[in-house]
Amino acid sequence: MAARQTSSALQPPALSDAYPMANPGYGKRVAPDQLPRGASDFTLLPTRERYVAGFIDHLPEGASMSVKQLAKQLPLYGQQAISSALTALSVAGHLRRVRCPIGAGDETRWVFRTFWSRTARDNEWWTTFLATETTTAQATAEAPSLTPNTPAPAPAPAPAPTAVPQQRTPPPRPEAPLAPSTAETGPSPAYLALARLGRADHRLALSADDCATLEPQAAEWLARGVSVDYLTSALTAGLPAAIDSPVGFLRHRLTTKTPPQLPTKNTGSGTTAPTASSLLVECTECGTPGPPEALPDGLCRPCRETHSKGPGDPSPAPAAAPDIKARMANLRNLLRSV
Repeated sequence: MAARQTSSALQPPALSDAYPMANPGYGKRVAPDQLPRGASDFTLLPTRERYVAGFIDHLPEGASMSVKQLAKQLPLYGQQAISSALTALSVAGHLRRVRCPIGAGDETRWVFRTFWSRTARDNEWWTTFLATETTTAQATAEAPSLTPNTPAPAPAPAPAPTAVPQQRTPPPRPEAPLAPSTAETGPSPAYLALARLGRADHRLALSADDCATLEPQAAEWLARGVSVDYLTSALTAGLPAAIDSPVGFLRHRLTTKTPPQLPTKNTGSGTTAPTASSLLVECTECGTPGPPEALPDGLCRPCRETHSKGPGDPSPAPAAAPDIKARMANLRNLLRSV
């Protein structure tokens, strides 16, 4: 009689004390209400996914979750295999990759996190949980400072004025013309955001003329109420493997992904203006951001369709094997007729 395999996975390597931690605010986040760790964890997953899941489950809070770092620690699989395993774990309901803004106003920046759940969850649970995380982040950002206002020290009494002899006032000198402000002549935030894209990813390197050409479109994005970090994230998410024309690629994205106009903060209606502190789920396969309800299984629509069909289109059925004996007999008949 065949015995059931009780091992949850191939034994992953022991955690090293030097395992890299992500920057503060980034990395692994543990989802709440998980079942206790046991021998039956991840038994329904394939071997590779069990191996990767067993390793991730033992990582501490805030550990780096990049594919590159995981591949360094898991010698049995390369980066492509680790990326495919993470996609499968996302579909199985064990993880979601998200990006969320922290800070307020011009100081807002996007941080990237990976929520992990040892217990597999369905899409409804993840959507509800991430909506709760969004509400918590907004309440934290909008909460007033709890630092008590210390009263300012009372000013010391001014000394009694003393008599000063009258002095001669020199004639006024002609004022020199003020030099133009460097802030007025410097590049705009939209120009700087475009110029820094090449440093974030070499595929998006732009020349000075390219930045000047795209500057009006990028400035329109900023005028609609989005931050520079949001603009950068929208332009760099889900890049193809090769980009022949960075300026053409970015012009297309700036045109087709223009964000809606956000209302001003001082709105007369009783509704609260939407803020940028919404949590976005990233597609585990390609990194495209979107609201949690738009990315079931943690995948965007194109990647979800590809994953449901399997890797690549199904190959056509092989043709029937040729009849070797009939072909040889035909060759013999041809030779006899010569």
